[in-house]
Amino acid sequence: MVGSIDTLHRSLNSNGSFYNCNGLEEKLDELRHLLCKSDGDPLRIVSVGAGAWGSVFAALLQDSYGQFRDKVQIRIWRRPGRAVDRATAEHLFEVINSREDVLRRLIRRCAYLKYVEARLGDRTLFADEILKDGFCLNMIDTPLCPLKVVTNLQEAVWDADIVVNGLPSTETRDVFQEISNYWKERITVPIIISLSKGIEAALQPLPHIITPTQMINRATGVPIENILYLGGPNIASEIYNKEYANARICGAEQWRKPLAKFLRQPHFIVWDNSDLVTHEVMGGLKNVYAIGAGMVAALTKESATSKSVYFAHCTSEMIFITHLLAEEPEKLAGPLLADTYVTLLKGRNAWYGQMLAKGELSRDMGDSISGKGMIQGVSAVGAFYELLSQSSLSVLHPDGNKPVAPVELCPLLKTLYKILITREKTAEAILQALRDETLNDPRERIEIAQTHAFYKPSLLGQP
Repeated sequence: MVGSIDTLHRSLNSNGSFYNCNGLEEKLDELRHLLCKSDGDPLRIVSVGAGAWGSVFAALLQDSYGQFRDKVQIRIWRRPGRAVDRATAEHLFEVINSREDVLRRLIRRCAYLKYVEARLGDRTLFADEILKDGFCLNMIDTPLCPLKVVTNLQEAVWDADIVVNGLPSTETRDVFQEISNYWKERITVPIIISLSKGIEAALQPLPHIITPTQMINRATGVPIENILYLGGPNIASEIYNKEYANARICGAEQWRKPLAKFLRQPHFIVWDNSDLVTHEVMGGLKNVYAIGAGMVAALTKESATSKSVYFAHCTSEMIFITHLLAEEPEKLAGPLLADTYVTLLKGRNAWYGQMLAKGELSRDMGDSISGKGMIQGVSAVGAFYELLSQSSLSVLHPDGNKPVAPVELCPLLKTLYKILITREKTAEAILQALRDETLNDPRERIEIAQTHAFYKPSLLGQP
């Protein structure tokens, strides 16, 4: 009888709903064995950054493996002190009262009263405080399971076995440089899974890009073999609501295959792939072009024809750019194409483009938007444009066979740069770029890209 009660409790996830735990403990034990974890020493996983995807990723792990408390510890770090504004507190209260399971959980944990007080304006809530109860500030409408939140970065990471990078690319370097100070006396080397999408451009000694995994490698000294990238065609809130999704974890075979198995769930299928460069670069590029897709959708009142024309041109530019960076890049098909499609269809960058085109947001409001978080596509537009405008990277233009900077063959990227960075054009310029009678057939851009002479390894800092 005792065994039956124990089995029942172990089959409940943190939200109180039944979860099929068959095989979970075996997968956990396999990963623990690979990491040489001894009995009594839990596998320590920490997510650094508490945006929508970072929070959902931690919550998925907590729901799956949190029941094995003696074998694994799952935590999430976010900065302290971020106040929740009154309007958000009011909306959060509505969300809580619309979900009986969440309401009962908060009452059971004696946590409901503070949300009543915040609704009345008698109390200020903080982002790290509500995250402990399962509310991500960037995704209030999707309650998660309660999470173990740590606001001290050193405490969070100093003994972590697996670190999940849920930070925007614009913050990754600074935070991991700080983390490196806490790892100076480490004996074991951690595994890092980066969820971050975006790049930086560096022009010295030669023009090249810096991806989040490269930032982490350079900041911490952790071998690139221990740093992986995970991405896929998914929206964070929909994944947590158990809509079927898939993703790829990319990097060295030693870790990507066991981690793919460990992360795989019935509704979230994780495959593994060796092409870290293409997937990470595409992760940044799709956010660039998603902003334009949002603009086109808003300006044409969701015209299917206009959106399909935009899709043809933006994907050809993406293929063109990835062939500059990798000799044999993964084809823009399957999960990579699907990831691009869903980001252009629905996501914070597409939403941002829509709001700009409708005049409901302006560039003066910055790249970090309340309730949405960092709009990573904006900085990526600047980085890709800056990189591809270098004359030292010149390619032959199909008309006239004259050498031009690669960006001259990317009219959409050029237009987005003028809208978002220099602000010399309005959102309507994206439609003018699509309707330009001199625009080349997207096929020609792809054919140029697929010549091996086009590949420039120096763009990744390689000789």
